[in-house]
Amino acid sequence: METNRDLKLAVIIDADNVPHAHMKGMMEEIAKYGVPTFKRIYGDWTRPNLGGWKNILLENAITPIQQYGYTTGKNATDSAMIIDAMDILYTGKVDGFCIVSSDSDFTRLATRLRESGMKVFGFGEKKTPHPFIVACDKFVYLEILKSVAEPKNTSAPRPQLSGLKEQETVQKINDEMIAFISSGVDAVADESGWAFLGDVGNLLNKKRPDFDPRNYGFEKLTPLIKSIKKHFDIDERVTDRPNIKHVYIKSKEKK
Repeated sequence: METNRDLKLAVIIDADNVPHAHMKGMMEEIAKYGVPTFKRIYGDWTRPNLGGWKNILLENAITPIQQYGYTTGKNATDSAMIIDAMDILYTGKVDGFCIVSSDSDFTRLATRLRESGMKVFGFGEKKTPHPFIVACDKFVYLEILKSVAEPKNTSAPRPQLSGLKEQETVQKINDEMIAFISSGVDAVADESGWAFLGDVGNLLNKKRPDFDPRNYGFEKLTPLIKSIKKHFDIDERVTDRPNIKHVYIKSKEKK
């Protein structure tokens, strides 16, 4: 059975809607999901504001695709990306797509690719419209990736994600989020109310493609759950592998 890390991915990037500062963290993130075999970025490269992309493209072997703006106020880049994505789909050489944009115009493309059995990973800024987010299997906010990629400051205390501006990047774990996690626990729990945390995380991602512990300042789901442990019981069960534990959680209301 093919694992996520074996997936062959086509990466298509909208240069008009993504700052180049996020690219290093984004390419590292994509490596978690598979191997990028197509790497293309689209924009009008005659425009001075795209000049900052040059070194990024060379460092990551991303192919720039020239797309002139035929009419003022119209984005021809979107159409070029959609056409190329469908061409790549019909080659049968990839298992999934990474669509990098904060533009809702790619909502239908993401839906169409999933209808064809493709995995679709979306990457965009927090301003990305909700319809595009939910059209993807998984959606990652670029702001958290930029923070992870920034150098660590060892001279002063810092949050778990380096370089974060908490008021801009880290979301608060509110009652709505706790209820969302609890519903996931209840859905996969056994008769005693205990649920394997890995199964809970998978279900939460299916319900909300943009769910990610890093949005709340945690690298993994386990420390996020421990931060709200007054709502959940936690049981770390020893396995037959050294230093490996399976984490199970239970809503306290189920006691």
